[in-house]
Amino acid sequence: MSILPITQWFNKTLNGPLIIAGPCSAESREQVLQTARGVAALGKVDVFRAGVWKPRSRPGTFQGAGEPALEWLAEAKQETGLLLAVEVATPHHLEAALKAGVDMFWVGARTSSNPFSVDELASAMAGIDKPVLIKNPIHPDLEMWIGVIERFARVGVTKLGGIHRGFSPFQKSMYRNVPKWEVAIDLRSIMPDLPIICDPSHISGKPELIPDVAQKALNLSMDGLMIETHVNPSKALSDAKQQVTPKNLGDILTSLSYKRITPTSPESIDILESMREKIDSLDLQLLELLSQRMEIIEHIGEYKLKNNMAIIQLRRWEEMIKMRVEVGERLGLSPKYVKDLLRLVHKESVRKQADMISPDEVAE
Repeated sequence: MSILPITQWFNKTLNGPLIIAGPCSAESREQVLQTARGVAALGKVDVFRAGVWKPRSRPGTFQGAGEPALEWLAEAKQETGLLLAVEVATPHHLEAALKAGVDMFWVGARTSSNPFSVDELASAMAGIDKPVLIKNPIHPDLEMWIGVIERFARVGVTKLGGIHRGFSPFQKSMYRNVPKWEVAIDLRSIMPDLPIICDPSHISGKPELIPDVAQKALNLSMDGLMIETHVNPSKALSDAKQQVTPKNLGDILTSLSYKRITPTSPESIDILESMREKIDSLDLQLLELLSQRMEIIEHIGEYKLKNNMAIIQLRRWEEMIKMRVEVGERLGLSPKYVKDLLRLVHKESVRKQADMISPDEVAE
């Protein structure tokens, strides 16, 4: 598989990580031009991005301005000198974007989750010498992500990269999309030559989390960032909560530290650090699961209080221990480890319910 390094993607020199920024959606000519001017004025952004066709989860929401938006983007490129990137999901999208002079394409998470759409789009990409970035599928399926990249590589796309945008959470999370950094780390270990860009906006879901997510990505030696930027985020027609103004973007980029390394340097793959990052990611997910478990415990406490039931149900506890120990053993965990962990979790659950049912007694 032939993949060119990111330094050979454009006829320009990158002074650090590749920075892609722009609004979630191109909404109007004025909005596009104002945002592009603000982004260009920073002197820190390489590529201006905007969604032209927006696949939305529910009907009736803004689905992009379509082909007219390409004219606004072309005007922004001519005025600012910034390169252009848009998401494409069909061969027709690709054809229209090429005619408008778009310099880079990305394949969205919904498209990368559908092998039929990927095959159709990859076939249309054959012979096109422009960078193509592949967002991870909606769910943490590393094999599917690799498969999408391979489909484009097989038709001769050599300027290939991945975009780590996190994964849809099954339950409540502090992030819009759970980062699960270990998936991106595994992708890098399997495809060490593949440039990987991080999308802190879609991972964070809120501006205040973007700097930490962006710095984490750079600490993991990712090759760039894609950050959603809007001249007036509160009025955005899509993803208003996760976009930042060009000024805020400048503050974020100024705050980040970046250690330049080459793909062949020993520092580019720090095995110990990679394993630690995986543990950090799993620990965060574990804490979020424990928080979700405690929410259910509260509902159980409310039910017991309403129905005058005892806090401890001994038979339920014994059955739970037996089942969890059996599952733990199949997963390679010692019975003592599982029992000790469950006792600690159960103790806090009992305390929580007791506090709800007899708060005065607990206080004493």
